[in-house]
Amino acid sequence: MKKMKKSLKIILISVGIIAVSVGIAIVFIFWKMGQPLYTFGSVSEGNNLRSPLQPPKQNDSTVWKMESDISLHFDVYGNGHPVVIVHGGPGIPYANAWKGLKPLEDRFSFYYYHQRGAGKSTRPITSFESKNYPKNVSKLEQTLGIGAQIADIERIRRILNEEKILLVGHSFGGFIAALYASEFPDKVDKLILVAPAGMLSPPQKGNDFFDAVRRRLPFEDLPNYDSLVKEYFNFGGIFSKTDNDLVDLQKEISHYLLVGMGYDSSVMSSSPTPGGWSTFAVYFSTGKSPNYQDAVAHITAPTLIIHGDDDNISLNGSQEYEKFIPNAKFVSIGCSEISSVSGHFIFDDCPEKFSEILTDFLFD
Repeated sequence: MKKMKKSLKIILISVGIIAVSVGIAIVFIFWKMGQPLYTFGSVSEGNNLRSPLQPPKQNDSTVWKMESDISLHFDVYGNGHPVVIVHGGPGIPYANAWKGLKPLEDRFSFYYYHQRGAGKSTRPITSFESKNYPKNVSKLEQTLGIGAQIADIERIRRILNEEKILLVGHSFGGFIAALYASEFPDKVDKLILVAPAGMLSPPQKGNDFFDAVRRRLPFEDLPNYDSLVKEYFNFGGIFSKTDNDLVDLQKEISHYLLVGMGYDSSVMSSSPTPGGWSTFAVYFSTGKSPNYQDAVAHITAPTLIIHGDDDNISLNGSQEYEKFIPNAKFVSIGCSEISSVSGHFIFDDCPEKFSEILTDFLFD
């Protein structure tokens, strides 16, 4: 009887230890989810990268080869000095060239590339078989996270054989472009940020981008929107999903985001397939409390921030970049036509004015 009690005690202690260990693991995972996986300076130092910054030999002129198994699709318009365009989303490439850049195509070649994991570029992750959450997060960060996206811009610069590049980033792409210019300040000639995503500091509770969109949606759309946002940020069960699952989720929520920003959501139907895992990888990269204000203070390139007069949702973000990037110039544009919205896609909303502002900056 004593032996049975002793055995039972040992079992209970063992179960208790396992339960505590599992509890600690769960707490660690959720704590880790809140911490940024990308840290400033890691890319330029070559840390936490899947492959070296030096790209492999380029043997196909229609794509840029970033790693042995990852290539980036790009469309180029114009003929002249190269300009690299970093799309937003995250993970949503453009269907067409920007109208506001058309007048400059006789002097510049504009490269619109699809970020890894999005559009027509390589999608290196389709699903996760492992249930090891920390291991999956690490793989996601190294393969598709912000560090990988920044590294790709440096590889593109080397492929183009440019000592310094002209870099344009829109929305979330503006955030990535700004971080590249922070990590590689001597490799950027001029930096143009168009309505850059407000990711330099933690969002204010109840007043982030998704909350701002919600306040602009029709009442009847709110139940479905709230349900989608909840699923969108359900990172606890995310590794049971496939890339296609996340693409579908991105398409669904983008419909409401466009409506909230004052646009017709049908524009999504002609866009390249958005990112799946690449979209959510960058959320893991920044964590719940991003803090990159000190990082962008390292930017030395002349910087122009362009914003649409009617784009109130992302205004605070653009103003934050102006505040922390040394000598940044902020310009807000309004369309001359009364009926036109001067919104988040200001390069297409007000192309003539956008082109005029950009020309003055590039040739200053």
